Amino acid sequence: MDTDAAGIWHHATAIRWTEEAEAELHRRLGIVKETFGATPRVHLEFDFKFPLYFDDEVDITLTVATVGETSLRYEATVDRDGDRAVSGQLVIALIDRGTGETRPWPPHMRKLLEESDPSDDNVNAI
Repeated sequence: MDTDAAGIWHHATAIRWTEEAEAELHRRLGIVKETFGATPRVHLEFDFKFPLYFDDEVDITLTVATVGETSLRYEATVDRDGDRAVSGQLVIALIDRGTGETRPWPPHMRKLLEESDPSDDNVNAI
């Protein structure tokens, strides 16, 4: 269901891959229990350079670009064979699960997110 009749991945698949990379980042940083269900998307922007086909091997990289008071902006890329197929950004907000109101990033999460390094395979290069 994620590909068309020609075997081309639907554009939303790249966005889901980015969200999977985000979940893995939060898991590796040890904050996933605090952020899961508390980080709604507030802005998405992706550019697609060429189609990706079923069974293509891709590399997804998610980088923490900026951590605001209550939001965070990621930069994301999807590469195939070293060529950039997709690039974009994803902005999330941190909310209180009980009230739905935005809340500031706690200092320990802010520090972990700001210090994450996409070149460190143990942190967030997915």
